[in-house]
Amino acid sequence: MLRTKSIHSPIDSKKDGLRILVARFRGRGIKKDRYDVWMANLGPSEPLLRDFLSGTIDWGAYARRYKAEMFQSGGADQYNKVIRNHGQKFTLRLIKKLAQTEPITLLCHCAEEEEHCHRHLLKEMILSKKV
Repeated sequence: MLRTKSIHSPIDSKKDGLRILVARFRGRGIKKDRYDVWMANLGPSEPLLRDFLSGTIDWGAYARRYKAEMFQSGGADQYNKVIRNHGQKFTLRLIKKLAQTEPITLLCHCAEEEEHCHRHLLKEMILSKKV
């Protein structure tokens, strides 16, 4: 089972399972016992986050750019001719596989009720057939 929550929401040790912070920044004052693993690589890039928070781009543009970032070949791929990472695809596959047998909760700093948060996009990508 794959869920999303705010890192500030109460911890439910029975339902949350593995709690993954998927934000570029850990955040000031966030205690390490609020999450099990911090995967900054699954958060939006700093320029993308800045553009969205400043209002330079709207949610649609943000969503498109974030999804593109997740599948963008990075620096490691320049050395690999045969098997390429293609961004975070392997990480997304791992989370998808783990979520088939145990609860996984993707966490971000946004409020629980925030609809325009990358954690929802990330969940959608993980559950899609593209991964």
